[in-house]
Amino acid sequence: MDFLNAFIALANYVLVPGIAYGSQLALGALGVTLVYGILRFSNFAHGDTMALGAMSAVLLTWLFQGWGISLGPLPTALLALPFAIGLTILLLLGTDRVVYRFYREKKAKPVILVIVSLGVTFIYNGITRFIIGADDQNFLDGERFIISARDFKEMTGLEEGLSFKTTQGITIVTAIIVVALLFWFLNRTRAGKSMRAYSDNEDLALLSGINPERVVMITWMIVAALATTAGVLYGLDKSFKPFTYFQLLLPIFASAIVGGLGNPLGAIAGGFVIAFSEVTITYAWKKVLGYMMPEGLEPSGLVQLLSTDYKFAVSFVILLIVLLFKPTGLFKGQSV
Repeated sequence: MDFLNAFIALANYVLVPGIAYGSQLALGALGVTLVYGILRFSNFAHGDTMALGAMSAVLLTWLFQGWGISLGPLPTALLALPFAIGLTILLLLGTDRVVYRFYREKKAKPVILVIVSLGVTFIYNGITRFIIGADDQNFLDGERFIISARDFKEMTGLEEGLSFKTTQGITIVTAIIVVALLFWFLNRTRAGKSMRAYSDNEDLALLSGINPERVVMITWMIVAALATTAGVLYGLDKSFKPFTYFQLLLPIFASAIVGGLGNPLGAIAGGFVIAFSEVTITYAWKKVLGYMMPEGLEPSGLVQLLSTDYKFAVSFVILLIVLLFKPTGLFKGQSV
């Protein structure tokens, strides 16, 4: 019985949150890795693209709620998500036409585009804060739990209760669907194959008659969809605060680099590596060990390696280790 209680506590505070957070990081890292693999630069504006996409969903959710439109037990934000993706696509295509296209035509070095993307970051961040403010915004409605800790205890008779939030379930299911669609698109459609060819060898792709501007346009559209979805899922699961997305840039880039920058499969693997590293290192293991250890030997302290305030430091340390010992990542990078 104690073993079951220990497992439920572990699932409650480590496994389920880790899978949900890993799914959010994986979707964010996929956007970063696509830009790197196809457009050949590290897009530092990705975190604030997520913030702008999520902000569009928040405003649309409030609008739908004001009109009395809802999805019942599901968050209304899911109804707003396709419209928010459409707005983010327009934003990214506009930014590419006004900003990135000029440097692409000039054959600017990747480092120049990185600096330009930093400038775009501050513009996006300023727009987000100006429109919605810098404070936490709550836009979650519908049923809060798929199963609550109290219901679980009543069902099982265990001392420890498992709570599984609706947002966690939606995050995991959505991530599976989005990743499956992305891999199907890249491997089965003509446009996806063009993107892969352009990523592998730009000159050969151009000789084959592939239109580079079309590849760039499709890439930004996919990145907009991934960024908005990741931003909305993170906002629903935690809360929406513009500056949080700028901070998320570190674990997202760490996920992409740990997996292998430019490799979509690596981005997914890296997302879960970073998420579980952050969650396990900042979790207080006192409760789990209390169930597992013999009576009288239970720990008196929290048994927490790092405070949750330092969770982003975990991804930074992992990033450093990977760059030092395996710069290409777990999966060899630079191929879509």
